[in-house]
Amino acid sequence: MCGIAGFINARGEASGTVLQGMLSRIAHRGPDGQGVFVEGRAALGHRRLAIIDLDGGPQPMFNEDGRLAVVFNGEIYNYQALTEELTAAGHTFATKSDTEVLLHGWEEWGRDLLLRLRGMFAFALWDRQTETLFCARDLFGIKPLYYYEAPDGTLLFASEIKAFLDHPVFEKRLNESQLELYLSFQYSPGEETFFRGVKKLLPAHCLTLDAGGLRVERWWQAEFTPELSPTDWAQAIDETMQDSVAAHKIADVEVAGFLSGGVDSAYIASLARPARCYTIGYAEAGYDEAEEAAQLARVLGIRSRVRRIPPEEFWDAIPAVQYHMDEPLADAAAVALYFLNGEAAKDVKVCLSGEGADEFFAGYNIYKEPFTACWYDRLPAGLRRALGAVAQRLPAVPGVNFLVRRARPLDERYYGNTALFTERQKRRLLRHDYRTALPFDLARPYWQASTGLDPVTRMQWCDLHLWLAGDILLKADKMSMAHSLELRVPFLDREVFALARRLPPEAKADARQTKKALRAAAARHLPLPSAQRKKRGFPVPVRDWLRDPVYAARVRAMFDSPAAAPFFQVRQLHILLDRHLRRRQDNWRQIFCIYCFLVWYEQFFGSDAA
Repeated sequence: MCGIAGFINARGEASGTVLQGMLSRIAHRGPDGQGVFVEGRAALGHRRLAIIDLDGGPQPMFNEDGRLAVVFNGEIYNYQALTEELTAAGHTFATKSDTEVLLHGWEEWGRDLLLRLRGMFAFALWDRQTETLFCARDLFGIKPLYYYEAPDGTLLFASEIKAFLDHPVFEKRLNESQLELYLSFQYSPGEETFFRGVKKLLPAHCLTLDAGGLRVERWWQAEFTPELSPTDWAQAIDETMQDSVAAHKIADVEVAGFLSGGVDSAYIASLARPARCYTIGYAEAGYDEAEEAAQLARVLGIRSRVRRIPPEEFWDAIPAVQYHMDEPLADAAAVALYFLNGEAAKDVKVCLSGEGADEFFAGYNIYKEPFTACWYDRLPAGLRRALGAVAQRLPAVPGVNFLVRRARPLDERYYGNTALFTERQKRRLLRHDYRTALPFDLARPYWQASTGLDPVTRMQWCDLHLWLAGDILLKADKMSMAHSLELRVPFLDREVFALARRLPPEAKADARQTKKALRAAAARHLPLPSAQRKKRGFPVPVRDWLRDPVYAARVRAMFDSPAAAPFFQVRQLHILLDRHLRRRQDNWRQIFCIYCFLVWYEQFFGSDAA
């Protein structure tokens, strides 16, 4: 796991000094070494966290004749098999690292190399002869990659946006139109970012810069194709997961694990049996999963350590979390991950984690919705819309959200399992009406592509492309790399998805349970209570902490800060907070969303900005 950064000048020689500055910004991604390549218009840089071939894998790395140079962030888990295949084809390997298969694989197969890779990756390859840059990102977006085309035509790329801040052609400007989408999603969705002109290279996309200009293309499409064949899905899942976990354990350093009270990390731990694992805990009993995780660790024979987060440490860490995220993120679990990764990084360089199971195997509680209160959906559409319109004007009491949600069919309203502010609420809250895109505009292509499938699969399709890449994986990467820790995600494997995409609806969810087939597979290795435990979603006690005068005062001070007034109707911010404090409404997610944006804005655009 590493960090990459570089640029291709539109004209003139590239500067090594500028590249050094860019790499310094992301030094936390790779404390074990730095490598640079600067020649003509091109500058490629790499920060290394040494995991495989500790002595022989420095980057940038070159092919035999030196024509190709590559910088790479990630892990290729089938690199040994690819090395054998390429060696048999006549290629000569100088290292034992997975990076080198990218060079020889590109020589042998060109862009078809991407379809052969099993792993997580974001890489940039420079052809010195044709002066062509090729960048690619993995299937599901486990590893991030950003790019920026400057007004003069210079192209910048990096693992983190902050690397661009030290390049003289980069114009740091706020993309205000992203704020409206953020308030709905709680993260920055889609290709755009909060920095004007900076774009994400989306999952399964590649970028080419050559004499013909800049082109971005999709190289693979994630699709669900449920089958009706009578298959023992639990056995198939278990066999595939055992293979994936074994592949994800390949390393020349210790591989540890994360463990919560949920089935996903428990199943990974039961298959991997790492020597130790790490857990987050809280003093607030309703949110604490530490004892459940500790009991399971004892059953599995794994040493475990709990990092308990007191509220003061949580709130103090938010500025660092928002800085490392690059863009505002209102997922409180990101702060928990920040502490969890920090604890693990005291001992190890690699941990296994359970991201991706919910999207692949239908784990979110909202996936039960198509099976509940079905009678309501049979009411006339006009009546449901009218009740929903009335409910939007009511305080957030139990039942109101149901009426709002079920006012329209699923394929007209669902854009993710977290939907914060409605359009009406945003109009009241924001000082300006940007109106560039509606949340469902981003989801519509995935609903159209999944026409004819069952509702749960269609929600999965949407979440796989938006929520997984925009929230789950981004915070996993940024919070682990903030502590120079590599996070590996065995569920998000090419072979696992090849199976998961085929699961029939009855193997996914019903009114009582989610991840039905996955839980059955996990029950082969776990105590039944661990395999069947209801999803809790990495709970954090922010709701309760916000009612403590000490932390409510922090939020109120930020609402009154100079950062808030240009964007928000400040009086409405205080109304949100006051109603939460008086227990008239449960507004913690909305309050935290705005607070995180303001903290992030101070980090990157305030008077003491980065």
